[in-house]
Amino acid sequence: MNCRVLKPLVVALAALGLASCATVPGDLAGHYAAITPQQAGAGGASGTPVRWGGKIIETDPGRSETCFYVLGEPLSGSTARPRIGRDSIGRFVACRNGFYDPEVYAKGRELTVTGVLQGTLVRKTGQYEYTYPRIVADAIHLWPARVAYRGYYGYNDPYYTPFWGPAYNPWWGGPFGYGFGYDCDCGDDD
Repeated sequence: MNCRVLKPLVVALAALGLASCATVPGDLAGHYAAITPQQAGAGGASGTPVRWGGKIIETDPGRSETCFYVLGEPLSGSTARPRIGRDSIGRFVACRNGFYDPEVYAKGRELTVTGVLQGTLVRKTGQYEYTYPRIVADAIHLWPARVAYRGYYGYNDPYYTPFWGPAYNPWWGGPFGYGFGYDCDCGDDD
């Protein structure tokens, strides 16, 4: 096969493979209005389809529906997962028919919802009355918990530390208080 034909084919297949690694889940796919909860809280956006996400503040199951109070975060363009650590885009409440367990949908978990805006809901947050835009949710997507990553500090030595200094020098007492030097009780207790 000719290299001129093979090279673009390999590049196209690689791009297709990389694109398939990070995709929006099927229940969250679609086109939605580019409006934030802060903008929708001012009113006048009822009937607008939205896709918002963030960290759960509270899950409130009722008789026929469960409402999720969420601190909104910007969503990743490739996966629609909340991008934690960014500036908040405002709070919102999303309600969906059925029971959702508050222990599963717990405070701090990441959530993305799709649905249609339907007015606002005023609720006290401390002493402040906050206006939450209300979503009648079509889809509730609970993301798996993020796994904490510990960085690698060096080779696998139990006595190694990236903070090696005089306090850890074996001559001055080592990391566990022993060494070849001397212990100095330099306090003025006399």
